Amino acid sequence: MRLPEGFPGRLLKRPVRLRLRRVSSLRATFTLSFAAVAAVVTVLVGFLSYDAAARLVRVDQQTVFAGVVQDLQVEVREQVLEPGDFAQSDPGHAGALDKIVRPSRTDVQVLGPGGAVVDRGHPPLPVAAVDQQAADASAAGTLAEHKEVEVGGNWYRVATVALGDGRGAVQVAQEFSDTEDLLNELQQRTVLLVAAVVIASGLFGWWLARRITRRLVRLAGAAEDVARTGRLGIQVPVAGYDEVARLGRSFDRMLGRLAQSEEDQRRLVQDAGHELRTPLTSLRTNISMLRRIDELPPAAREELVADLALESRELTDLVNELVALAAGRSDTEPVRRVDLGELAEDVAVVARRRSGRDIVVRVSGDVGVDGRPTALQRAVSNLVENAVKFDRGGAAVIEVVVVGGVGRVEGGGSGGVRVEVLDRGPGIGEGDLERVFDRFYRAADARSLPGSGLGLSIVREVAVGHGGAPFAYRREGGGVVIGFTVGGEGAGGGG
Repeated sequence: MRLPEGFPGRLLKRPVRLRLRRVSSLRATFTLSFAAVAAVVTVLVGFLSYDAAARLVRVDQQTVFAGVVQDLQVEVREQVLEPGDFAQSDPGHAGALDKIVRPSRTDVQVLGPGGAVVDRGHPPLPVAAVDQQAADASAAGTLAEHKEVEVGGNWYRVATVALGDGRGAVQVAQEFSDTEDLLNELQQRTVLLVAAVVIASGLFGWWLARRITRRLVRLAGAAEDVARTGRLGIQVPVAGYDEVARLGRSFDRMLGRLAQSEEDQRRLVQDAGHELRTPLTSLRTNISMLRRIDELPPAAREELVADLALESRELTDLVNELVALAAGRSDTEPVRRVDLGELAEDVAVVARRRSGRDIVVRVSGDVGVDGRPTALQRAVSNLVENAVKFDRGGAAVIEVVVVGGVGRVEGGGSGGVRVEVLDRGPGIGEGDLERVFDRFYRAADARSLPGSGLGLSIVREVAVGHGGAPFAYRREGGGVVIGFTVGGEGAGGGG
């Protein structure tokens, strides 16, 4: 079997991507970052501390040794001293020696003429050519220095000071290898301390990252479950009041809105399918009759054609209203200032021309709102068309009332502007008042009339989307008052 081009490469790349995803988790990133910062800070502090301590110790030792050598030079220049004055074996001449040894804990070795060792130090110090020259020097205080001299495995700094007139010299040595050993031990302990701090900071960072990201991990797990299963009813873990908790609550609310939207879509499809069956069945029946149209009498032909026109018109209206209802809050129409009084007058003009009915518009107060003009116009138009359809007498005046600055209204809701349509039709039964705004709901006495049962549900969607609510109640003397409010909290949110 021939493998496709690049097949091994894809197999090799996939594990690498998985490993990179694991390493780049928020918890690992936080832990590594915390440990890295702690390591940098600890190394920097440790290095600076060690460098300062080592520099201070070394400079202090050098300063002390330089002071001893300088005092010795002053002493031999002011006094005529012999090698025996510095001999450790001569207790009667220990004064000059004590001035050198006691303050600096130095080792002293006395040289005679020619550089011969008169009194050995402990340990014995090597005598180089420059030391012999200093012992034969005529000027007292002549100095020969050795910065690093190895004696018995230890390191010393050595200075040879001439006594003058070729009488000899005094060698002064200070051991610094023990100090370096001490500094090396301090360095090792600093490294161990840095390593311990880095490990401790890594563990603490892991614990802290685990504590901080625990809720994020649970939230990510919930999101992955939703993506994997498609179920929107998954319980989202929410605890606390910080940013993570706010994210969890927002995600939970988002899932709730999505679940509600999915349920609304499912119900809309089911209801639409149910409502579409009736006109489609009637159309199929009438179409089947068209094959025998030549056999029908002229009156039956006219009735069949009229019925086809009516059914096709109702089907068209139903589809248009379904599209408008499905668009709902996804309408992209921009929000702007709308004068509902002028809008209602425009709707009334169109309705008068179509129906020939007497429609009166009354406006009071400030009726301007921020909203979507097309959606609001459709809502008002649906109310007027509903009144025209059910007020079949045709004698009564249909009133459109637009009131601004209203408070709470009968039927629920509150808003800045109230739009209501009053008619003298048969009215609405008490049991139907609460359901007239449901999708596809039609009262028993209205099922014989044309319509889809979606007009008032669109009114409800527009009202709720503009921060208001629909309402309907029976009118004294017969008829119904039906309308909606807009301009409250959330106005302009869609329609």
